[in-house]
Amino acid sequence: MKISGRLSTAVNLPLWILVASDCLVAASAIFIGATLRFGFDFELAQRITGPVLPRAAAFAIWLVVGLVSVGLYRARQRPRFTEICARVGLAVAIGGLADVLFFYFLPGLNTGRGILFIAMVVCGLVLPPMRFFMYRLFEVGSVRRRVLVIGSGHAASRIAALRRQSDKRRFEIVGYIPGGAPEREFAERAGFGPLFPTLEGALEQVSIDEIVVALDERRGAFPAQTLLEQKFHGIKITDIIDFLEQELEKIDLSVMYPGWFIYESDGYSNPLHSTLKRVFDASISAFMLILLSPVFLCVALSIWIEDGIRAPILYRQRRVGRNHQIFDLLKFRSMVVDAESDTGARWASSDDDRITRTGNILRRFRLDELPQLINVLTAEMSIVGPRPERPEFVDQISAAVPMYDYRHCVRPGITGWAQLNFPYGASVLDAREKLKYDLYYIKNADIIFDIFVLLQTLEVVIWGKATSMAGPSSENLDEVAARDQNVRPFDKRKRDAA
Repeated sequence: MKISGRLSTAVNLPLWILVASDCLVAASAIFIGATLRFGFDFELAQRITGPVLPRAAAFAIWLVVGLVSVGLYRARQRPRFTEICARVGLAVAIGGLADVLFFYFLPGLNTGRGILFIAMVVCGLVLPPMRFFMYRLFEVGSVRRRVLVIGSGHAASRIAALRRQSDKRRFEIVGYIPGGAPEREFAERAGFGPLFPTLEGALEQVSIDEIVVALDERRGAFPAQTLLEQKFHGIKITDIIDFLEQELEKIDLSVMYPGWFIYESDGYSNPLHSTLKRVFDASISAFMLILLSPVFLCVALSIWIEDGIRAPILYRQRRVGRNHQIFDLLKFRSMVVDAESDTGARWASSDDDRITRTGNILRRFRLDELPQLINVLTAEMSIVGPRPERPEFVDQISAAVPMYDYRHCVRPGITGWAQLNFPYGASVLDAREKLKYDLYYIKNADIIFDIFVLLQTLEVVIWGKATSMAGPSSENLDEVAARDQNVRPFDKRKRDAA
C-alpha cells in the first residue's frame, strides 16, 4: 500500500501556508525597512529603535488581521490579479494603521514611521505576485489531499458534482468504490470515476491521505475492519456530511439527516460560550454606537434631505428572535414611507422600486443595519448570528424547509456567516440555501469564529457586496431544491442504523 506524506493530511494546509508566507514577508519587510532606513547599518537600527524582532512580529500579526478583513483567507476564492492587488493594498493600509495605534499605547516598542513606511511598500509590492503564484500552486494539486470515496451513488455524487475549482482546491478525488451493483450502475450512468472494485484493491493501486464514507446503503457494504486498520495507520476517515461541511463551509442538506445533528457538538449550548458571547456583544455594540455616532448623524441628515424633515429616520419591523420571541428590529429607513401599506409583507429585491436613492446607498454598504446595535444592547440580537426573519415569512419557510426552525435556538445577528456567503434572500429557495450556512455557524459557533465573521464583514462594507470572491454559485438553485427535498427516507434510517 502506498501512502503519501503525512503533511498533506492537514485539511487547511493551503491556509497555513498562506498565513506563514504572509507573516514571513511582513517580518522580513520590517527588517528590510530597518536596514534601509539606517544606511544598511542594522546594528545602528537596533540601538536606535530597540530590538527589531518583536516589532516585526507585531507588524506581521496586524498585517494578517488586515488580510483577513479584506477576505484574502477565504478558502473558496477565485480573485483576479488586479483584485488581489487592490485587496492587498487595503490590507497593508489597515495593518499599518493598526500597527501605529498599537505602538501609540506602547510607545516603548515604537517601530518608527520611516521603517513602517518602507515595510508597507515592500509588502504592497511582494504580496500580490506571491499570492497569485500560490493560488495557482494550490490548484495544480501539489498540496491537495488525495481522497478516496467509499460509495458511488447519490451521496457520493455530491462530491462529483462540485464544479468549481475553488470548491476542490484542498483535495483531489483518486477514485470511488461502489457499495454494490446499484451504486456502480449509478456511477456509470453519471459518468464519474475511476471506480475500484474493493477498498483493499484501491489501497494497493493509489496513494491516499483521506477516505470519505459516502454510501447510500451501509448495511453489508461498510468495510469497518479495513477502515479501522487504515485509521490506525494514520489515514483520516471522514463521513460525507463532515467532508462537505469542511470543504464547502456549510451543512449540505441533501446528505444530512437529523440524527447526525443531534449528536454533534455545538457552541451555543455551552454556558461559558453564552456568557462570553453576551459580554462580547454588549462591549462591541456600546463601543460601535459611540464610534459611529457621526455616521448616524450623516445618515439621518441624508434621509431628511431626500424625504423632508418630518420623515421618520428609523423603521421598526417585527422579527422572530431566539426561541421564537417576537421583537421590533430597528433599521434606518431605506424605503418610501408606508412601503407595504398596499401590498402587505413581501420579499425585498435588489431592484425594488420602493427603495429610495439614499436607501440604495445604505443597503449597498449595509449602513441601514447600524441601529440594530441598540437591539444588541437590549439582548434581542447578537452581533453575529443568523439574520432574523419576519413572522409572516418564517411560517412560510418553515413549512417548506426542514430544520429551518433550528436557527431560532440562538440570538439572531446583525451580520453572520450566511450574509457573507449569500446575497439578500428573496424567496423560500434562497432561505433554504442560507440555512446551510446558518447551521454551519450554529454548529461551529465560538468567539474566534465571531471575530472572523466581523473582520470579513468589513470586506462587505468596503467593497459594497454581500458575497466573497468565490464568485457565483456553482449549482442551479432549482437543482439544489429538488435534491434537498428528494433525499430518500430509507437512506436516513440506514445511516442512523450504521
